[in-house]
Amino acid sequence: MIIIDKLKYTLAFGLLISSTLAFSQTKFKVTLDAGHGDHDFGAVYNGHIEKNINLGITLKVGRILERNPSIEVIYTRKTDVFIDLVERANIANRADSNIFVSIHCNANKNTVADGTETYVMGMSKNASNLEAAKRENSVITLEKDYKQKYQGFDPNKPESLLGVIIEQEEFMANSIALAGKIQDRFVQDLGKKSRGGGVKQAPYMVLHKAYMPRVLIENGFISNPVEGAKLDSEDGQQEIAEAIAKAITGYKKEFFDGGESDENQVEKPSQRVDDKPIKSTQEIKKIDTIVKKTEPKSEDKPTFKGVIFKIQISASTTKLDLVPSNFKGLKNVSVAHSSIYKYMYGETSIYDEAKKLLQQAKDKGYDSAYILAFKDGKSVDVKDVIK
Repeated sequence: MIIIDKLKYTLAFGLLISSTLAFSQTKFKVTLDAGHGDHDFGAVYNGHIEKNINLGITLKVGRILERNPSIEVIYTRKTDVFIDLVERANIANRADSNIFVSIHCNANKNTVADGTETYVMGMSKNASNLEAAKRENSVITLEKDYKQKYQGFDPNKPESLLGVIIEQEEFMANSIALAGKIQDRFVQDLGKKSRGGGVKQAPYMVLHKAYMPRVLIENGFISNPVEGAKLDSEDGQQEIAEAIAKAITGYKKEFFDGGESDENQVEKPSQRVDDKPIKSTQEIKKIDTIVKKTEPKSEDKPTFKGVIFKIQISASTTKLDLVPSNFKGLKNVSVAHSSIYKYMYGETSIYDEAKKLLQQAKDKGYDSAYILAFKDGKSVDVKDVIK
């Protein structure tokens, strides 16, 4: 009986471990950071307190995302507590999150100022961007032993982060893509004003230490009487939360899910035949003949009328010349521009060819590249097309 019980326990434990591993492998992890907290009130205008608004929006975003079983939400805080800036980033790092989203409200002595901005980590010479970073970075002075903890960094001089910006470049394109989606939702769904193009770069300490695509959202101006009241209302926070959650799920679909189901990914390594040595030229001729006879002509492969496939390889706020040297040697690169510049490689109406183009892009180092589909010039869902 004891042996049977132990066997049952072992099997149950094994199943638990297996299911836990499978669970963790399929989850898209989102760390949500509600800016400020406890004795750090953030901006305070007309009775509206930023730390409370940030937390309200964050919890609402989290509840929406948690309805999706494939998303795991991690919070830097769920109550009115103070968390060091570096610890906020570390929470995301320890969770191995896919993205980090820090939620804030803006403020300005000019109470007419309104609209939204979404920041990515970067060095900007724009005075207003640097002022925004200085305001948020000043939080570290409330932390114990901050001079030792942030050696070499002066919150009044954000440019002191310049030396560490380069090592973060690998996350820049994805951060910009996420920020662009958030701004698009604010403008299209909520009719908000997108200030100065919406997506901006600034040296935020809370973003600097998060090793993943990450953004900081300024949801609106708490100093504006009308916008501040909206931000401090349940309905206003819910609208903003839905827009942010929608942008995050859209980003997940494109960059984590690949914009298509697993069965439509590029050919698996097991399907390749180039790892077997050929012993003679006669065998080469035989194989070459077989391939020519059996490989379908491109016009025989399935095409989709009116649909064009392209491979998105990167996104940036910077406009680049469409020359191979700017894209790791890839030719036939095109660009589309909305809030950001989206660079796409290749063009074909044959889905099998699109998968080959995707592999070529990944071979060049664009690991996060994915297939886009366009019908009559408009972006459409790849899954819907191939169905």
